[in-house]
Amino acid sequence: IVEDTPGVTRDRIYTEVEWRSRKFTLIDTGGIEPYAEDQIMQQMKRQAQAAVELADVIIFMVDAKAGLTASDSEVAIMLRKTDKPIILAANKVDKIGEPPPEIYEFYNLGLGDVVPVSAIHGLGIGDLLDVVFEHFPPEDEEDDDENVIRTAIIGKPNSGKSSITNRLLGEERVIVSDI
Repeated sequence: IVEDTPGVTRDRIYTEVEWRSRKFTLIDTGGIEPYAEDQIMQQMKRQAQAAVELADVIIFMVDAKAGLTASDSEVAIMLRKTDKPIILAANKVDKIGEPPPEIYEFYNLGLGDVVPVSAIHGLGIGDLLDVVFEHFPPEDEEDDDENVIRTAIIGKPNSGKSSITNRLLGEERVIVSDI
């Protein structure tokens, strides 16, 4: 389900992806609102934190149209504590060519380069997957299904996490809920 209303994804959604002949598990999460006191939002935050703990690589999705927010900064602080590779993806960059100047403010998060994408139009997704691929271990280190690489998509509500997941995968997903 993809909706412009924040909070539609509440659970962890797992799906298998293949890129450049390598398979990995993508974990879509509900949005994180660090300051929310609502019980459902707190549970969504716990679901996202569980995905972060499971993940080998983290995609931090931000909303380029909304710009850098205090919530983005808080989520970035939380993610930096993991010592896991974090890929910063700015979604809703809907035009081909030079990225809009607004995405450069996301460099203030201290997470490195920003990968501009448009989940709705499918722009930049290959570039994003190439950056994820750079963090995979050599193939000879993957010897069984327990060593499958896991990549979590984290961000605030309505930043495009589920849209990009749906763009990549279609509808073959497994939902895991602790609510």
